[in-house]
Amino acid sequence: MPAAPQPLARDLSTSRPASLHSVPSRSKTQWGAHGANGDGEKHFTRGEINEVTRAEQNHGQLKNFSMLSLVGLAYCILNSWTAMAASLSVVLPSGGPVAMLWGLVIAAIGNLAMAASLSEIVHVFPTSGGPYHFAHILSPPEWAPLISWVVGWFAWAGWTALTATTGSLAGELLIGMWALAHPGFEEQPYQIFVIFTGFIVIATLINIYASRLLPYVNSSAIIWSLTGAATIIIVTLACASPDYQSGNYVFRTYTNTTGWNRIDALSHLVEEVPRPHINIPRAMILAVLIGASSSWVFLMVLLFVMKDPDAVVSSSAGALLETMYQATGNVAGAICLQVFPLVSMEFAAQGILCAASRMTHAFARDHGLPFSRFLSKLNSRTSVPDRAILLTSFLCICFALIYLGSSAAFNAILSSSVVFLNISYCVPIALLLIRGRHLLRPESFPSPTWTLGPILGPIANVVALCFTAVTSVFFLFPPEAEVTGSSMNYAVAVFGLIAIVSIATWFLQGRKSFSGPRDLGGLLELARAEVNRDELSRPATRSGSRSASRSRAREGKEEA
Repeated sequence: MPAAPQPLARDLSTSRPASLHSVPSRSKTQWGAHGANGDGEKHFTRGEINEVTRAEQNHGQLKNFSMLSLVGLAYCILNSWTAMAASLSVVLPSGGPVAMLWGLVIAAIGNLAMAASLSEIVHVFPTSGGPYHFAHILSPPEWAPLISWVVGWFAWAGWTALTATTGSLAGELLIGMWALAHPGFEEQPYQIFVIFTGFIVIATLINIYASRLLPYVNSSAIIWSLTGAATIIIVTLACASPDYQSGNYVFRTYTNTTGWNRIDALSHLVEEVPRPHINIPRAMILAVLIGASSSWVFLMVLLFVMKDPDAVVSSSAGALLETMYQATGNVAGAICLQVFPLVSMEFAAQGILCAASRMTHAFARDHGLPFSRFLSKLNSRTSVPDRAILLTSFLCICFALIYLGSSAAFNAILSSSVVFLNISYCVPIALLLIRGRHLLRPESFPSPTWTLGPILGPIANVVALCFTAVTSVFFLFPPEAEVTGSSMNYAVAVFGLIAIVSIATWFLQGRKSFSGPRDLGGLLELARAEVNRDELSRPATRSGSRSASRSRAREGKEEA
């Protein structure tokens, strides 16, 4: 008679989840998980486990994603060519075309290493919490709750601040269109606030009331974005012909008027999809490759058609719109082309809000945030984390109110988002590199099919860590070497504040109520069960059938 199933516990000797085959059925009243009790286990009631199970199963709007919609979500969050074009006024005086084009190549390599490193982890541990779940799994058991708590706070702060960047960029794009059509126009802070709020409200309504349409929205996002980039490239090249900048200017000119050298990068994580161990790694890699290649071609064309770089840097219309105006020589034509990046910003707003709200919901479900019980509830009708969505949107609008009083403080919050996210990504990668790759082969788990191997894996980890360390430091630097009160980058103050808050709340609340992801083994079992159902439903390939036949033949010979 087989032994009775044992509660799922964390293997303290290896800091790996114990066998998933030992998980009891959900009819049991208690499941075990690595926790704060003296025996190394924390037990949850039937109601708590049902809540966790529903939380994973009720994200139907994400479980319906096709591969195109998944890559579309990742791509619209990256928003590569739009974001890079919007930063022309910063990059041109900070290194010129050389820093822009070849810096983008370096950024692409760093982001690709980051995506590959994270995709290895999510391939084995596809959970909704992302980096802070990974940090808990890969940490030494005695440090796992504290490390995952801090990583969770950094990830939550990063995603929330990142959501605000979309409304800010959208405001600049729209105000620029008006400024180009009305010379002498002076921008007012309240105008940016109104546009910002409008974009965030639209993204909120889409996420709450049109959640079933999100896969189609994200599929449309990547098609719209790539179509827009191609249209702008074709129109500007045709209109600017034959008056192009020289190849020497585009590929070799270096300009630095700030005293610093800098590169920009974006890295984002996509979660909660069907067959996550396969689809997420593919989407992460594809999004980086598509984003980097399209951005490089787009920026190269802008540099060729640019006639007056100084005017691009100082234009009140914005760098991208000014460049398109110089190329086309027509105000109406340039404004029409600006519609493509403007709509792309709304796609980015809804995509980032979607990811940020899932991060908020997952962290609240694990008791990582104040008012966790309230924030972790799903809408009973739509199964959407509407409270998490509304909280994220509310905080973004609060950030916009700060802009009315101090643009420097507002920009500090936006800049800190990249630093927070970089740290949340680097912690699990560093833990994997330090503690060993055996953590990616837990007992009883299927052998991973997505792996970088024992040589390329550590190399990718080191490249990702070095790249994010350097870029994070530069994101905390002021834009100019000679610092004044108005030019100071206060992102370092925001970073310090969140670091202090995360540590303080750990001692006040976290060490009592937070023991890591709630029932991590159960969440992984749900993900693996979905994978198994998917694999079983797929027809066997010819090679698989031949292999099975040979295996049965060998078994027959052995029995004989």
